[in-house]
Amino acid sequence: MKPLVDIKKKIVLASASPRRKELLARMGFSFDVFPSTSEESNKEIFALSAAEQVCMLAEQKAEDTASRIFQDCLVIGADTIVVRDGQILGKPKDRKEAAAMLRSLQGCWHEVLTGIALIDRKLSYRDKAFECTRVEMMQLDTYQIEWYLDSGEYADKAGAYGIQGLAAAFIPRIDGCYFNVMGLPLNLLYKMLQRYKTYAGYYSTVID
Repeated sequence: MKPLVDIKKKIVLASASPRRKELLARMGFSFDVFPSTSEESNKEIFALSAAEQVCMLAEQKAEDTASRIFQDCLVIGADTIVVRDGQILGKPKDRKEAAAMLRSLQGCWHEVLTGIALIDRKLSYRDKAFECTRVEMMQLDTYQIEWYLDSGEYADKAGAYGIQGLAAAFIPRIDGCYFNVMGLPLNLLYKMLQRYKTYAGYYSTVID
């Protein structure tokens, strides 16, 4: 299958997330996975807004991976956070923290933000943007929360849940991009890749 956007160089995904790999593959791309080792708990970003934070984290991940690859390539970085009443929820450290996150989210709406960053070091190209989706989680009782925690699915997920898995039963409504909640907003990425293709085409014309 031909890719949705014809990118004429190697694409590298700076993430080990199986969900992001699955979603990027849906766009028809062949790509390499080279996870970032960038530290997500960078204290310098805490004063920024949620949107600014998620874009900066995505850019840091893309930059970290790009700095360790010597091939000509386009690197895609992404980061996802959950926001409830202004409080940013990242990935839970353990079951206790995951339980606290689920209790804070249940019975109300929250926001899921994913930042995407594109970096092509050869072209000195950088682009970053974010998507925001509102998600409603139903009221949960202790049994439901403990049942979900027993599944172990909360691990390594912002907000301690994955909408594509067992937690789908707890989500009555969303307002916005579903794939954003999974961790990679495909429509936003598509638009960013179109911008990149236009830039790369113009650059090659100027160089030639």
